[in-house]
Parts: sequence; C-alpha cells; structure tokens
Amino acid sequence: MPTILVIDDNPSVATALDLLFSLHDIHTLRAESQQAGLEQLQAHDVDLVIQDMNFHADTTSGEEGVALFHEIRARFPDLPVILLTAWTHLESAVDLVKAGAADYLAKPWDDHKLMATVNNLLELGESRRELSRQRGGERQRRAALLQDHDLRGLVFDDPASESTVSLACQVARSEIPVLVTGPNGTGKEKYAEIVHANSGVRNGPFVALNCGALPADLIEAELFGAEPGAYTGANKAREGKFEAADGGTLFLDEIGTLPLAGQVKLLRVLETGRFERLGGNRERSVKVRIISATNADLPALIADGRFREDLFYRLAGIELRLPPLARRPRDILPLARHFLPQGKRLGEDAERALLCHAWPGNVRELRNTMQRAALLARGDGISAADLALQPAPGAPPVTATADEPDRAAIEAALERHDGVLAQAAAELGLSRQALYRRLDRLGIRRD
Repeated sequence: MPTILVIDDNPSVATALDLLFSLHDIHTLRAESQQAGLEQLQAHDVDLVIQDMNFHADTTSGEEGVALFHEIRARFPDLPVILLTAWTHLESAVDLVKAGAADYLAKPWDDHKLMATVNNLLELGESRRELSRQRGGERQRRAALLQDHDLRGLVFDDPASESTVSLACQVARSEIPVLVTGPNGTGKEKYAEIVHANSGVRNGPFVALNCGALPADLIEAELFGAEPGAYTGANKAREGKFEAADGGTLFLDEIGTLPLAGQVKLLRVLETGRFERLGGNRERSVKVRIISATNADLPALIADGRFREDLFYRLAGIELRLPPLARRPRDILPLARHFLPQGKRLGEDAERALLCHAWPGNVRELRNTMQRAALLARGDGISAADLALQPAPGAPPVTATADEPDRAAIEAALERHDGVLAQAAAELGLSRQALYRRLDRLGIRRD
C-alpha cells in the first residue's frame, strides 16, 4: 500500500485528504509543522509528499513552504512533492515546479484532479523503483562478471550485451566450438577473445584468421601450412594457423567465405585433429579450440550449396548472437566516451545525436565517428555538429531530451520483456500511460 505524507498546520486538511486517500487504498501520514514532516520522512518509507506553503496563521508569504520544499529535495531528491497553495502564492508554486516540484494545487482542491495527479506520480514512482531495482541487480551481476572473468576491456551497459557476455563466459569453460554471429562491426572478435581468455586454454596462443581477406587459393596454405615448392613463391616450409594455435584458440572470422575445398579439409581437422601441409604427405596433429564468426546467413548458404551442413553443425556447437548497436542503445554513450581521447567530452546535443542515429555500421562506425569528431572539434567539447550524424527514420528529433527513449530503445525493451508493457515501462523509466502515448505516436503495436 503506498504512503502519502501530508504536511499542513490545519488538521482539517489532513483529515479530508486522509479520508479521500483511504477510499483509494492509500495510507496517509500527518505532520502539522515543517520539522514534524521531516521527522516523519526519516522514520517512514514515503511515496509522495503533499505540503502546504504556510505553517503559521500570521504568515502568508509562502516562504516557509519554499524552505520546506528545498529541505525535502536536499534530503530526498527523488521524492515527488505536491504543493497546496492559495492563489496568492501561485508565483512561488510555479517557481518551485520549475525547481522540481511535481505539481501544485490551489485550495480548495478538486478531488478528481488531485487523485489523477497522485495516481500518476505513484505509478511513475513505482516504475522508477522497479527500474532502480533492475539497475541495482544489473550492477551486481556486472560486478560479479568483472570479478570472476576476464572481459578483455569490453565496454557495455545494455542488458542485451550483459546477457551475451555472460553466455560467452559460461561456454568458455567447455571445449565445444563456438560460432559468433552478428552484423559487421558488432565486435565479434572481441567476444572470441573473451571466450579464449576464460577458457581452459587461456594460457595458449590466440590466433585469428580472416577468411574473407585472402584469395581462395591461399586459404588452405594459411590454415594448414605449406611445404617448399607447394606453390609459386613457396621457397621454404610455412607453418599454418592450426600449428600456430596448437594448445590455444584459432579464431576463423568470416567463415562463410571459406571455399568448399577448404571446408572439406577443415571438417576433417575438426573431426580428427590431424592434417597435412599443402604439398606435404606427413600428417600432423594439433589440439585447438575453434571459434568462428560470420555476418552471413549460413543456413541460406547451405540451402544454396555454398556451405557444408555437416561443417556448420561442427562449428555451431554454441552460437553467440551479437545484436546490432541500435538494439542495445544503452551501450552507445559508454562506448562513445570510451572512444574519445582523454580530455574530450560529449556535449548534451552530441549525446542526443548519438542516441538518435541508426548506427548501420555498429560499434565500428561509432568508433570511427568519435575519432573523427575528436579531430574536428576545436575545443574540448564534442558537439552534434562535430559528429555530423543523421537521425534514424522515426527517431525523435535531436532537440528531444536525452532521457526520451527512441523507437529502438522502446522496441528493444518490449522484446526483452516479451511485450509486457509494465515491465518495459519500468526499464525505460516511464509510466504505463507515458509508454502508451509513445507507442501510439511511433506506431508501435501494443501486442
């Protein structure tokens, strides 16, 4: 049951409000002076304060109410306060609303208007408390992740990223192959490093090969090595990536580009642990943890006959799916600050521009944007003009407040909470009504 504290020197006011609130299952505490009100706040958990502007019969300036409000704000900065005021104190009440008061109502008040305001504030307060509890749980989980695992300096704040990195640390302890999937620029190699750093072979080498950066006729030599004379220019024996990664991890990036001939030989090595160098006939044996990555749709490539189905199942023992940056919006600002040189800072308009951008190039695009902006900015501050970004279609204008969630943030929150609006609203720091309005404005279905 929510609790409201009424601070008013007139007992009849508190009695009337107590009766009104009791009809709505709200508990009321009373205080007839500023000091008594502050003592009640120290002794009880209060969800909302309704305070008068004067506490002595011979005082009409409203100065006592102003002083009390500022004292409450100093001690309890997140506690909503409604002001009860006579029309003669309207200017003071308006000034306090600008300073953070939730609302002001004139005496005598309208019960329906008062209850509408009270219900909205209590609902928003519950949403904020739920959000605070969620954020507290997130902080605890992240502290445990950082304490128990080597995250290789990964910067993240979004629950979607936390879920992915937690899974990466969990699967790292096994020897099962890991397939990291996601769009270009999402940081697939960083997650491969995290898996290696927390695995049983973390003291062994971590060897990376980008299969998409090599000509098809050289990939086999890169993977398995080559003997002298195996191909034009091969004047001496060459060690392949499998030999270099023996006792550690081999990361095969852009695995979807591997030619079919290379796929056949890779499958054999995964099945037997044995291979031959190009141009050689002596079998070699290695023990290697395989992590592969791709931005391609491997099942579609299998259907087209361009990727072996048996190799896919060998590689995808566990799949780590990295969402695009736009689907983890809480990562954007921490990453942007991380990419800035020391001494540079983001202006508020730059933060809004970053949150409104679609980030088709994901983390790689964000890094390049921040590096470019740091070079172009004339002072220590980074402005929206320095970023030169275009907002995503349907995103709020850059002039919106930094706390205003955009379409991507709302859709991501709804997906994380399986469409439960109350839980999504709590994560976003909104009341349900406020979330409804944004869904309607952005054309997002409520189901």
